[in-house]
Amino acid sequence: MSTKTFADHLDALTHPATFFQKQADGRVNCTACGQRCLIKPGGRGVCKMRFNREGELYAPWGYVAAANLDPIEKKPFMHFLPGSEALTFGMLGCNFHCDFCQNWVSSQALRDPISDDSEQAIEEISPDQLVAYAQRNRAAVIASSYNEPLITSEWAIDIFKQAKPAGIRCVYVSNGFATPEVLKALQPWLDGFKVDLKCMQEKNYHALGGKLQTVLDSIKLARELGMWVEVVTLIIPDFNDSPQELWDAARFLVSVSPDIPWHVTAFHPMYKRLDAPPTSVALLQRAAEVGQEAGLHYVYAGNLPGKVGSLEDTHCPHCGHVLIQRRGYSLVGYQLTAQGTCPKCGTKIAGVWSDQPESVLTAR
Repeated sequence: MSTKTFADHLDALTHPATFFQKQADGRVNCTACGQRCLIKPGGRGVCKMRFNREGELYAPWGYVAAANLDPIEKKPFMHFLPGSEALTFGMLGCNFHCDFCQNWVSSQALRDPISDDSEQAIEEISPDQLVAYAQRNRAAVIASSYNEPLITSEWAIDIFKQAKPAGIRCVYVSNGFATPEVLKALQPWLDGFKVDLKCMQEKNYHALGGKLQTVLDSIKLARELGMWVEVVTLIIPDFNDSPQELWDAARFLVSVSPDIPWHVTAFHPMYKRLDAPPTSVALLQRAAEVGQEAGLHYVYAGNLPGKVGSLEDTHCPHCGHVLIQRRGYSLVGYQLTAQGTCPKCGTKIAGVWSDQPESVLTAR
């Protein structure tokens, strides 16, 4: 009978880390995320996945706990190669402990014992095998998601270094609790950065394990570094749904760029937050209206397909022409030009678009 623990299994699937600084006393300061954990020999970071072995930091490498072909709209990205497939991979662990996490089985590994079954999902794989799988399935994008990608950035970069020369775009689906060091290191490889802006109150961010200002700073920096940024706010009744908080989020995004797509998405009771009611259609529509009134050009309502009308679609911010029609994750109409402009008024639409618009609706 094996005496190896779940932690032993994960620790064997690691490589020496890149994002850390050594301290004189054998401790290491991890710089992969905003926790900036100071880890003593034998200790682990907040994420539980990065650990100090004799004064060296080790990070996850060489496995996935999930790898699926998904519509890019599921990430969600609405302005990043619509209609394309994204090979989406994830590992285990997170730097937050959100009680409403939909991916809690993978994100809370080694933190919550009810996530221990995630060990059965581990599959060893190399970067070249993952990229080859994407190529065989004609995936235009590779996405790091499911758990928090920032804590496994060494692994992601090794994958992206092979994906980019193959013509595959690379994106993160992240909580945005980053450091300038890791974002600058990702910049040559990362094309898109989707951030969950969970709320606009520091005390609520603290309860989830993070800091609001760090996330806001990461959104700004990712834009400055040239990454395509989209932001999602899961609208949770009695947590982040007050008019003031919605206005604060929308105004912040406008201050960075009115071209940032803002997705307000519906909450469904999940994980440990089972007593909160699901988000109503009316609440989601009110949140979207706040974004539009604040001056954002592209506001979307998600997780209630077919119930939010045109809030699933992309409109020209100048003339209002419907450019992309969606139902859930499916495209039912696409009218952008090869230059990424509105065919009616010629306005340039912010985003990353196909230069072969005639093939977009048949890409999947």
